[in-house]
Amino acid sequence: MESHELHLDRARGTSFGSVAEQYDRYRPEAPDELIDELTAGRPTRVLDVGCGTGKVARTLARRGLAVLGVEADERMADVARGHGVEVEVAPFEAWDDAGRRFDLLTCGDAWHWIDPDAGVAKAARVLATGGTMAWFWNSSQVEEPVASAFARVYEQHAPEIVWVWGPRDTTRSERVPLSGRDAFSPIEEKVYRRERVLTADQWVGLVATSSDHLRLGAERLAALLRVVHGTIESLGGHVRMQHETTALICHRRPASSTG
Repeated sequence: MESHELHLDRARGTSFGSVAEQYDRYRPEAPDELIDELTAGRPTRVLDVGCGTGKVARTLARRGLAVLGVEADERMADVARGHGVEVEVAPFEAWDDAGRRFDLLTCGDAWHWIDPDAGVAKAARVLATGGTMAWFWNSSQVEEPVASAFARVYEQHAPEIVWVWGPRDTTRSERVPLSGRDAFSPIEEKVYRRERVLTADQWVGLVATSSDHLRLGAERLAALLRVVHGTIESLGGHVRMQHETTALICHRRPASSTG
């Protein structure tokens, strides 16, 4: 299946629920600089699409915003609710908005699980005029010599996984989901960079929450993670990487401008 068709694989898209607590522990927070930008206009009604365990929603709530999450997996939603996030369980495309409108719509590391056409139409429907839509994703590039060591490990134990240690191949549905859509302003792209250093435990905890790893099955995944952990320990016990969050931001145009 091509990367831009991931939304068709619902089983893979909801596989994260099997490791919901681990996902919540190891997945990175959204950059403060991005949250600063999204809250600068003082939105009062926020919708977090594909909210997962509520990591983005909680960050926004700490800024004093009222946030509603929409999440397709009940297990992920339960973790988010445990952190005080209000969540409604449904795929975004099928979610009943009940006429509600929002000033800000966010989607972190989840837009590729949403049907691009239906998702865009729903976003246009629920965003108030002038409202902001921001979808963003994370990727990291591991530094040498760990990157070369990982390449050898994965070639032997999981050759179908190819981007753990290098730049992510951005899916088409993430990068241009609103192309040619008159309901939205032109897309502005912003990239937030920082260095991260993870221990061997933190690294294997993180990668074990990715869908490509979960697809290996419990036995293969456990064997792979043992080798990865040992490899990191043999190279100093940590993984240093350049981490990027790429955000695409646009605004809902007035209905009169959509032609």
